Amino acid sequence: MTKDTKSFLYTISAVLLWSTVATAFKLTLKGMNHLQLLFYSSLASTVVLFIIVYLKEKEKLKSVFSFKYMLKNLLLGLINPFLYYLVLFKAYSLIPAQEAQPLNYTWPIAIALFSAIFLKQKITLKILIGMLISFIGVLIIVTHGNIFAFKFHNIFGASLALGSSIIWASFWTLNLLDKRTNSIKLLSAFAFGTIIIFFYLLFFDSFHLNNYKFILGSTYVGLFEMGITFFLWMKGLQLSSNKAKTSTLAYLSPFISLLFIGLILGEKILTSSILGLVFIVGGILFQHINLKKKI
Repeated sequence: MTKDTKSFLYTISAVLLWSTVATAFKLTLKGMNHLQLLFYSSLASTVVLFIIVYLKEKEKLKSVFSFKYMLKNLLLGLINPFLYYLVLFKAYSLIPAQEAQPLNYTWPIAIALFSAIFLKQKITLKILIGMLISFIGVLIIVTHGNIFAFKFHNIFGASLALGSSIIWASFWTLNLLDKRTNSIKLLSAFAFGTIIIFFYLLFFDSFHLNNYKFILGSTYVGLFEMGITFFLWMKGLQLSSNKAKTSTLAYLSPFISLLFIGLILGEKILTSSILGLVFIVGGILFQHINLKKKI
């Protein structure tokens, strides 16, 4: 088996797993609220990340709780998983998965903006056009296709889904400036984030569930949204001979996700959801197309 074949298998596995998580969010939220889902999934993710780091970078484990990185770890954990998933899970509890998932997928646009503001990277006309195309997609989804009527069906839920992409972009920017290995940074963020979530739940909500079978759902989310899938994706990129081409496979995820949402959740997939997603992903891909003439 060639390296590129292995790369494809790792990458497509990550894409397929990520495609299921929107459905998993909605199913699990039937048995627990968004705060409980946040805690139990983050806890599961921390455990699996600890095991992975222990097997791969055992000698660096002590740095996770090193005083040198304490404030940095607290900040990362506060942003992700705490704020990011707090906002995202709340959005999923308010609006259909077919709306929340594409709106959350605007994070590459937020990253482009953060790169320009904090990393001093230039925003070209091509990037601006791509952002405009994606923004049209956002309007199509939140208005159910009535973009000129500006009739929003759940502006609060949609705002949360969009806001989660801004939070993720801030985490990405801070993560980029941190020179530690990805696995150590991720474990540090989730370890400290889970501690923050624990106390938040302790004082403002409850750990009690009416049916503890939903722990399985939160564990699935923790493993395949937050934990293992990240390493499958990184391994796929590492083995790939064309990383830019391989990374575009990520854009299959939201479309495959709509299939799971329709088949498993039974949501009637609206034409506006599909069209809006096409615009969002199209706008993102447009920014990365090498045009013969620069615009």
